[in-house]
Amino acid sequence: MLGVLTAGQTSPPSNLPEQPVIQSDNGVQQLTEENLSPISPPAEITPPEFMQHESTSAAITPDVNHKYQNLLNKSHKNNSWQNSANQELPAETTPQLSPSVQLQISPESPAIPEFSDTSDSDEQMSQVTSVSQLDDVQPTDWAFSALQSLVERYGCIAGKNENYLGNSAVNRYEFAYSLNVCLNHIQELINKNQANSVSQAELDQIQRLQTEFQTELQEVIQRIDVLENKNVELKSHQFSTTTRLFGQAIFSIQGTNTTNVDLFPRDGVPERQGKTSLTFTNSVQLTLATSFTGKDLLITGLSAGNLGSNASLVSHNMGRLSFESNTDNQVVINDLSYRFLLADNLGVVVGSAGVNAATTFRGINPLEGSGDGAISQFGQRNPILNIGNGTGGIGFDWEISDRISLQGVYSAEIPSFPGNSNAAGFFGGRYSAGAQLTLAPTDNLDIGIDYIYSHSPNDLLGTGIGDAQLISPFAPSTAFNTHAVGATVAWRVNDNLQLGGWGGFSTSKPVNLSGSVETTNWMVFAALPNLGRAGNLGGILVGQPPKISSSNLPDGFNFPNFSNGGTPGGRSDTSLHVELFYRAQLNDRLSLTPGLLVVFNPDHNAANDTLIVGALRAAFRF
Repeated sequence: MLGVLTAGQTSPPSNLPEQPVIQSDNGVQQLTEENLSPISPPAEITPPEFMQHESTSAAITPDVNHKYQNLLNKSHKNNSWQNSANQELPAETTPQLSPSVQLQISPESPAIPEFSDTSDSDEQMSQVTSVSQLDDVQPTDWAFSALQSLVERYGCIAGKNENYLGNSAVNRYEFAYSLNVCLNHIQELINKNQANSVSQAELDQIQRLQTEFQTELQEVIQRIDVLENKNVELKSHQFSTTTRLFGQAIFSIQGTNTTNVDLFPRDGVPERQGKTSLTFTNSVQLTLATSFTGKDLLITGLSAGNLGSNASLVSHNMGRLSFESNTDNQVVINDLSYRFLLADNLGVVVGSAGVNAATTFRGINPLEGSGDGAISQFGQRNPILNIGNGTGGIGFDWEISDRISLQGVYSAEIPSFPGNSNAAGFFGGRYSAGAQLTLAPTDNLDIGIDYIYSHSPNDLLGTGIGDAQLISPFAPSTAFNTHAVGATVAWRVNDNLQLGGWGGFSTSKPVNLSGSVETTNWMVFAALPNLGRAGNLGGILVGQPPKISSSNLPDGFNFPNFSNGGTPGGRSDTSLHVELFYRAQLNDRLSLTPGLLVVFNPDHNAANDTLIVGALRAAFRF
């Protein structure tokens, strides 16, 4: 698959607040957040975000077409307990060499090893006893010509290593190894009675070559012994031959300013005050990636954390953070999905957890990632991809060509509930279906075009950010059907600058009422890779969270004017989201990210004070 696309999307957070938290002292019912099961990168292995999508299956699926890794790689970059991007599974260390080099003709040796290694294991090897042994074998040397004649006569190096052929000098140890390969081949021919014509002159030549390179051949044996001993030790300490364990731990400090909140926008007078205390929290994600055939992945994700949403404390959801995880530090399964190939260019994912548009569609936003990307929830992806709050379902990724792919998904919010089919179940309650056409018209331009259909048994849209409540809190709840479209674009200007953005539109129609509700959202961003030093990342994001631009439901049902009779009309004010963050990559395992999030006119209400959210995030990968 195209490299930039293998990262995949990150997962939407759990416990999405679907509407502003509205309270009054007059008995207005508080609208609470739905307590959904966790939703599960890439991952990309993925980085999967936690696991980079392109690396998750690197060690486990060596036979998979290198251009088709997307579904296998997505082990969820960014769920609320984050598996954010960019942790690669360590490659398998499985040397294939065996101590076959002998003074006499020995069994066939594998590919030529690297003889420039200066590790501690060299202490176990024999020492060079003569300055002449350090000399390379030149094309004019008798040994070079002798071996070349054997190669030409018996074809003993064909398909193995031919770097020594030609007019270039060869390291003596490489020469000795190639000599042993050739001798093994000749021995096989003799054993099969296919080399009866070996002359006495050739046998004398072989004897002389073995004597001349006796020291080097012995050292090759010792080096191979060391490699095999290391291999045995690695295997004996390996967690599993089929399963890899990796994870991410986040520690964070965050807080907000104190704001005056106009909870009932009628006269522009704030009724209450919003603020969160400075908190120190944690989030842990463990992922088990198991392969049974080398072309599949069973992903099991475990997570725990204690950072809850700040939405209820500031009376809107526009200050949410990407690494929220509110499980009371109880371990939960946030991903249980199986990914496999039906063909070289067609992958399928099915699971009871961790399957939704955000984890199935290919990620375009370079700032996506709860552990190493944007600090805000809004900065992760186009919010329309969160519509439906999907957890379990089935999806596919079809690579039509090198530059065109198509992903599709069907996902239910509570697929495991066997009770009321109108409230839950695989085809009941809240569910969504969608597709993304992913395009790479040039090597530095990526485009994702999205469509989402969702059925909601109540008036909650499910974006998790911005206007997610569709009708007035004073009106009776009703079911809605939603159609949403959007697009995301990312342009790699150069190695140190990427520009892009997204836009989204949704229209929701109530099942038992006339009219509809429309929302819009947009974002532009700049990513600054390697800012200050290699591996660091700076990010700038400016956008508008989802906003009800039009609502023409019957009187009393419209949310924008809920405090003034619920008459038709859209939001009169507009929120503006501005975010800055800088990820300092301290080493391969640890990054430190300070970030600042500012929301002007929060909750699309100019009477609300500007919200400022500050956070310091430390992410450990292992």
